[in-house]
Amino acid sequence: MDRLTDAITTHADLKVIAELYAEDAVAFTPDEGELRGRDDIVEYWRGMTEAVPEATFQPLHTYEVGDTAIDEGIFSGRNTGPLELPNGETLPPTQKEIRIRGVDIATVRDGRIVDYRLYFDEMDFLGQLGLLPPDEPF
Repeated sequence: MDRLTDAITTHADLKVIAELYAEDAVAFTPDEGELRGRDDIVEYWRGMTEAVPEATFQPLHTYEVGDTAIDEGIFSGRNTGPLELPNGETLPPTQKEIRIRGVDIATVRDGRIVDYRLYFDEMDFLGQLGLLPPDEPF
């Protein structure tokens, strides 16, 4: 999990990300849903590393149980790159700072991630980017 976090944030490197996942890995994310296969997962991380190219991750809690690692932490940075939407559209950078608390769960077999789950509040993420309509009073 530490190598994945480093390859997504501090030293963004899609090649390293690809090496960490099994070819038939499965991932679940709040914004893209289920991703099947290394290529789709790497494409997901490509979009995130381009949207927030200088992101950091502050670990809050880390756990390892058997072949599974769990990290809870805060992903933060500035949206300086285009943001790809699940429908294929692209939004221009908002230049806004984000700070999102999330949890990653990775199960590893034979040295590669085979099952990956990412949890974060997508509405909080979109709100911080200024992409939600303003709250209407009741």
